[in-house]
Amino acid sequence: MRRRAVRRTVPALAPAAAAAVLALASAASAAPGVPADKPQVLSRWTQADSASYGAWAAARGNQAAWAAYGFDWSTDHCTGSPDNPFGFPFRWACARHDFGYRNHRAAGLYPAAKSRLDEAFHADMKRVCALYAGARRASCDSTAWLYYQAVRVVEIS
Repeated sequence: MRRRAVRRTVPALAPAAAAAVLALASAASAAPGVPADKPQVLSRWTQADSASYGAWAAARGNQAAWAAYGFDWSTDHCTGSPDNPFGFPFRWACARHDFGYRNHRAAGLYPAAKSRLDEAFHADMKRVCALYAGARRASCDSTAWLYYQAVRVVEIS
C-alpha cells in the first residue's frame, strides 16, 4: 500500500521539479546583467511575418540600444551562395537567418527553433520576390525555394 502512495506522489512532483530545474538552468546560463527577456526578444525577431522582420531590421540599425542582450549580429550573408542571385536581393534575408542561427545556438535553443528559422528565411525571400511580376517573379520564387531547400537539409549541430 505504501509503495502505491509513493508512485502517485512522484508524478505529481515531476512538473514542479522540472520547472525548478529549468529555472535554475536559465538563471545559470544567462550572463550577469543580460535581460531576462532575451529569449522572448530573440523569438520575436525571428518569426516569419513582416512585422518580425521589421523589428529585427530596426534593432540591427540601432544595435547599441540592444547591447545589454549580447546578441551576435555578425553575418556572412548568404555564406557560399550569391547574396543577390540573378539580381534578387536576398542579402538581408540571409543576414537575419544568420542572426537566428547564431543566437539560438548560443542560447541552446537551436534544434527546437531550426525549422521556424528556415521558414522565416523563406518568408523573407518571398517578400523580396513579391516586388516582381510575371516570369521575373516566378524565377525569384524558384530561387527562394532553392535557397530554402538548401538550408533545410543542413544538419542540426
